[in-house]
Amino acid sequence: MLDQGAFDTTDGMTGFEIELNLIDDDARPAMRNAEVLAQLSDPLFQTELGRFNIELNARPRSIAGRGLADYENDLLESLGRAAAKSDSGLVMIGMLPTLTAEHLVLENLSDNERYRLLNNEMAGARGEQFRLDIHGVERLQSVSNSIAPEAACTSVQFHLQVPPEKFDRYWNASQAIAGVQVAVGANSPFLHGRRLWAETRIALFQQATDTRPEELKAQGVRPRVWFGERWITSVFDLFEENVKFFGPLLPFLSDEDPIETLRAGGVPELSELRLHNGTVYRWNRPVYDVAGGRPHLRVENRVLPSGPTVIDLLANAAFYFGLVRQLAEEERPIWSRLSFAAARDNFHAGAVGGIEATVFWPGRGEIGVAELVRSELLPKAHAGLDRYGVEPAVRDRLLSVIDERCRLGRNGASWQTESVRQAESRGLSRDEALHAMLLRYSELHRTNEPVHGWPL
Repeated sequence: MLDQGAFDTTDGMTGFEIELNLIDDDARPAMRNAEVLAQLSDPLFQTELGRFNIELNARPRSIAGRGLADYENDLLESLGRAAAKSDSGLVMIGMLPTLTAEHLVLENLSDNERYRLLNNEMAGARGEQFRLDIHGVERLQSVSNSIAPEAACTSVQFHLQVPPEKFDRYWNASQAIAGVQVAVGANSPFLHGRRLWAETRIALFQQATDTRPEELKAQGVRPRVWFGERWITSVFDLFEENVKFFGPLLPFLSDEDPIETLRAGGVPELSELRLHNGTVYRWNRPVYDVAGGRPHLRVENRVLPSGPTVIDLLANAAFYFGLVRQLAEEERPIWSRLSFAAARDNFHAGAVGGIEATVFWPGRGEIGVAELVRSELLPKAHAGLDRYGVEPAVRDRLLSVIDERCRLGRNGASWQTESVRQAESRGLSRDEALHAMLLRYSELHRTNEPVHGWPL
C-alpha cells in the first residue's frame, strides 16, 4: 500500500483522547465507571482499564484557523455536561494521589472481556508477580498479581495525521522532543502516598506492564512499553519492529484476506496488525486507520498526563503540533544532530525532574528545560502553527500558557508538590495533605484557569 501511494495525504487533521478519574466526595477513587457511562449515555465517553477511569474522545478536526479553540469549547461543553449528569466527580490528573495498592487489584479492572484477556495473557507471559520499584524523591516498592496498577496512569493522547512520505520525519521529531514535553507537562508526582518522579506515570506504566521475567530482561528482550532504539526512515520500520520483537497477546483473527481486498480495489482493515500495534506501548505510536473509505497514517503522541485543565491540555497540544511541524520541515533535522540515546536520556530526565529538569540539546549542550523552551522551542512552535494556518490569536493565547509555565517554573506536578508540602508544614499527615490537595485541585481544575496561576 505504501508503494502504491494508497494513503490519504491530508495534512493537519488531529484528534484527542483524554482519560479521566472518578472520585467520591472524600476524593477517593470511585469504582463506578459502568454506572457513570450509563448515566452519560454519550458515545464520546468510553470505558478505560480501571473501574475508576473513563475516556473522552474529542471529535477529530483540522487545527487550521480556530480548530484548537473549537476543541477547547467542545471539551469544556462535554465535561460540563458529564459533570452535571454524573454523581461522581471527574478529575483530569496524571495519577490520583489518593489511590492505594488496595484499589489497584484485579477485581477493579473494568468489566470488559478484552481487559481481562489482556491481563491473563500478560500475567501468563510474565510468569511471576509484577514488581514496582520506583526511585524518586522517595522510594516505592510493591508487587501485584495483575496489570491493575497500570490503571493509575491517566494520560492524554494527541493524534496527528501525516502524509506517509513524511511519517518518519514527524515520528523522529516527536521522539526528539518527548523529554521536553513530559518535563513541561508533568502532573503525576505522587503514588501510594510517596513523592516519586515529577511524572511518575512514566515509570509506573513501564514497570506495571513489563511481561519479561528477569532472564528475558538479561537476554535483551524489549519491553512492551518502549521508547524505541533508533531513528526511522519509514513507518514500515515501526510495524516491522512490532512483528519482529513482540509476540501477539490477543488471539483474535479477522475473516478478511487483506491482499485479496487490495487486489479487488478495496481498503483492507488490517485488523490483526492494528490489534497487535495496540499492545506495543510506544510513547509515540504509529497508527493505521481507515476513514471515509481511505486509509491514513497518524502519529499517536502518548507521553503526556491528563490535565490539569482544558486550557493547559490545549496549550500542550499547540506546543506539540507546532513544534513537531516545524522540526519535521527543517532542512537540517534535529535527529541528524541529536543521538537517539540522548533523546531517550532526555525523556527519562524530563519525567524525573519535570519543569526543573536539565536536558541535552544540539548547539546548547546541557540546558534547563524551561530556558530551552522559552529561548528556542517556543519560536519554532509558533512557526509550526503558522504553517498549519492556526489563527494568530489562538496561537498566541495557547503558547503564552507554555511560556508563563516555564517563566514561573510551575506546572501540575510542582503545584501538587508545593501544596502538599505546605499542608504538611501546617501539621497534616501525608494522607491528609494528599486528600486536601486533591479536593483543592478538583475545585481549581473546573475553573479552566491554567495551573501556573493557581493559588497555593
